Amino acid sequence: MQKVLETANIKLASVATDVMGKSGRAILAALLAGVQDTQRLAELARGRLRTKKGELEQALAGLFRPHHARLLTHILAHIDFLEEQIGECTRDIEGLCRPFEAELARLDTIPGVDRRAAEELIAEIGVDMRVFPSPKHLGSWAKMCPGNNESGGKRYSGRTGRGNHWLRSILVQCGHAAGHTKATYLGTQYRRVAGRKGKRRAAVVVGHSLLNAVYFILRDGVEYRELGAQHFDQLHKGRLIHYHVRRLESLGLKVNVQELAQPA
Repeated sequence: MQKVLETANIKLASVATDVMGKSGRAILAALLAGVQDTQRLAELARGRLRTKKGELEQALAGLFRPHHARLLTHILAHIDFLEEQIGECTRDIEGLCRPFEAELARLDTIPGVDRRAAEELIAEIGVDMRVFPSPKHLGSWAKMCPGNNESGGKRYSGRTGRGNHWLRSILVQCGHAAGHTKATYLGTQYRRVAGRKGKRRAAVVVGHSLLNAVYFILRDGVEYRELGAQHFDQLHKGRLIHYHVRRLESLGLKVNVQELAQPA
């Protein structure tokens, strides 16, 4: 569809974020109805896109010919068909997941995990955690933990193995999503690891933490408990204080560390 619009010199995607949104579909329908006036087409914009009507008029000043209309009609019909099929599959999945509504609601409380991700997690690992004696067994089965490659006392590559492809995919996606959250344990963990090892490895690390949380949520029937962004600092508070004091002293400063009174 984008290629057809470009050949007609219509640059709708350069102004509208979602060409298939309400504004985009209305403009495309008007084009198929034979409307060529750019002002009339720009008036069909809705929401925040109306603030860009000037840019929209310039983007729609193309040469939309009958063969463009025929191609676009076929493409839109195919997109509508796919959306209808996706809707039917979604309704089927909702029906199959109805017995697990309580588990889905609890998994949805994890940062970075939405309803669809929760459905995929349950589809891949189930809800009965008795098959896994511990979260370490679940992580090992999913191949989301570091590999064990050691010979002659020398440790080699610790890359993860090849486990359930679908489970790993959704956990990595959720890891990236959790990494964009603010003031959360998972978001802080993602940024700490990403600074040293990159975003891809950070997503795997956070995905492993997510899987551990999923295990306890499903096993104990509890909601996700947020540890907070300061959790890592509190784990090694003394070590962190010593590091910053030493850094300041290396700059020629004398530091006197004193605990602040806690608010009542």
